[in-house]
Amino acid sequence: MRLNNKPILLVEDDQVDAMTVKRALKELHVTNPLVHMENGEDALQSLALQDRPCIILLDLNMPRMGGIEFLKEVKGHAAYRSIPVVVLTTSAEQKDKVDSFELGVAGYMAKPVDYRQFVEVMRSINTYWTISEMPS
Repeated sequence: MRLNNKPILLVEDDQVDAMTVKRALKELHVTNPLVHMENGEDALQSLALQDRPCIILLDLNMPRMGGIEFLKEVKGHAAYRSIPVVVLTTSAEQKDKVDSFELGVAGYMAKPVDYRQFVEVMRSINTYWTISEMPS
């Protein structure tokens, strides 16, 4: 996604969805390493232990710590606040959309059921973050 090859943090509890993201990124020749965490708690811990990700792809409906709780933690932490977060979720709840944007997400995308459509969603995210200039 970025020329600096920083990792992409995927926070997703569904193994099938995680594999779909991995497959789509590979198909799009995205070479950034993918760090996969299955819930918000583990993802927060990984932020402290690993290289700062260039982007966080976040599911909302997860056990232990869901996406909205994770967002509150990340956006409330000065060191992580500027990391772009894109929500990738099956949730069509208006409240989830409002809460996500109020917490500063960079985007909110519904996970399409069709794989080809999913690749196009990932292509859009990749294109945007490849041309977007982020602070160092």
